[in-house]
Amino acid sequence: MKIIGVGFPRTGTVTLYEALNQLGLGPCYHTKEMIKKPDHIEHWVQVYEGGPIDPHAIFAGYQATADAPGCFFWRELIREYPEAKVILSIRDAQTWYRSMSDTVLRQDLLDKSADPVLAGLRRLALAMFDHVFDNRRDEVHLTAVFNRHNAEVQREVPADRLLVYEVSQGWAPLCEFFGVDSPVTPFPWLNNTAEYVDKAEKHRRSLVRGPVFPGQASGH
Repeated sequence: MKIIGVGFPRTGTVTLYEALNQLGLGPCYHTKEMIKKPDHIEHWVQVYEGGPIDPHAIFAGYQATADAPGCFFWRELIREYPEAKVILSIRDAQTWYRSMSDTVLRQDLLDKSADPVLAGLRRLALAMFDHVFDNRRDEVHLTAVFNRHNAEVQREVPADRLLVYEVSQGWAPLCEFFGVDSPVTPFPWLNNTAEYVDKAEKHRRSLVRGPVFPGQASGH
């Protein structure tokens, strides 16, 4: 593992995931990878419940990670991979909460799914809220957790190892931090709220075409 993304979900993590892959710094691990590897879901649920992380098994074949669940266990990961660079993706706390409210906090988007992978991911999301947010959904509490997380990362991770990053900044900070050339391709702006909800509602309407989990467009 060479890059550890420690920003919370809904801080541009899908965009970051795609950007790192395009820069040749992947493969990058993200929640959406569990659609292809549903056996990982149970491992992370057990980690949320206090079990040990097996990072070398979970991240085998990956060079980077972004989004949940890894971001919630950032201390363990930066100790396990002391040479890895760290990216903290951030955004305004109130804007972040509104994005969470319109996506991740909308339980109706995944409730009672007949698809076993989506059911597992919903179980994972519930474990996340219990572990990270004390099973609360109110703005005051969630934004306090969000701000505390960002402050602790910036206080504890050495400055030369850390990039504090907003996806609105595009390629330049990433390329400078990792010492790579900026691509000629446009920056991959992905994962807005409308895309997240659209994918989730399409899945709810029909499973005939195969599962479409909103994590496939969920990070901005």
